[in-house]
Amino acid sequence: MADTEKNIIQIDGLRKVYADGNGTVTALDGISLEVREGEIFGIIGLSGAGKSTLVRCINLLEVPTEGSVIVDGKNLAKLGEGDLLEARRNIGMIFQHFNLLQQRTALENVCFPLEIAGVKKEEARSRALRLLKTVGLEDRAGAYPSQLSGGMQQRVAIARALANEPKVLLCDEATSALDPKTTLQILELLQDINREMGVTIVVITHEMRVIERICSRVAILAESRVVESGEVSEVFRHPKTAAAKQLIFPQGEKTETFRGGKRILRLAFDGTTTDQPIVANMVLACGEAVNILAADTKLIDGKALGQMVLQLPENEAAAERMLAFLDQEKVSYTEVNDVRF
Repeated sequence: MADTEKNIIQIDGLRKVYADGNGTVTALDGISLEVREGEIFGIIGLSGAGKSTLVRCINLLEVPTEGSVIVDGKNLAKLGEGDLLEARRNIGMIFQHFNLLQQRTALENVCFPLEIAGVKKEEARSRALRLLKTVGLEDRAGAYPSQLSGGMQQRVAIARALANEPKVLLCDEATSALDPKTTLQILELLQDINREMGVTIVVITHEMRVIERICSRVAILAESRVVESGEVSEVFRHPKTAAAKQLIFPQGEKTETFRGGKRILRLAFDGTTTDQPIVANMVLACGEAVNILAADTKLIDGKALGQMVLQLPENEAAAERMLAFLDQEKVSYTEVNDVRF
């Protein structure tokens, strides 16, 4: 990864105001943030927060009303048309719905920005084939978008965005149209690209799982402003604003009062359940919470070892479902009357 001390994107006092029939609408109001070279930076907010407007201002697809956007040392708003076109080649972009040319093959889609840039045909084809290999689609070069799954189409879109060897890759809700498994694969691909090619990635999303999975730092947008920013771990552990808490705890910070029953289980983890979140999966599968009274577990060589004491819910049917779940997962347990180890 490149030197993370240098800011490759610097946004100061950014405002974007639209005129409509009833006056004006402020989409962005005084946005200031920095993105370091080589990092994966997240921008998250609910619908209407201004995320998509912000990402379009970063590459000047939208012209800011006030403020500055400096990318790789260049103030984009002050560039002439030719210089702006050249600067934009350093900024790749992928979208929620892929935006592929339906009458072109995967290879031809990746070649398209190279054709516009005036790259010779053979060089463009060679570079496009390398990029398709990078995204794992070298065997689908001749396929049309309609012949590809959503995840494959997004991989082609990523390859196309990398065609001009940009320093920055903007991802505007790039995984929102994908299923969870495919989302994870695309996020892993973006991490690989960031690590191996040194491309700075800015991820715009409304999904916390995306930020948690790949971003090092995050800015939270609400009502057209940045209301909170910092290291992902710090923002998520200690959210300060109502907007951050709403995103991190969408169901509210507190759950309903737990109504525990008299049944207490001692679970023994002997290393056979390696990477499975047994208790969390049990709660999700059975639709009831449990109370963790005590725990003494360790992860040794990738294997969970130790014990955990749970209080089952008062709902006896739910408690029986939980026992059946544990039996199915072959987790050893005994019913006890205390929580001593």
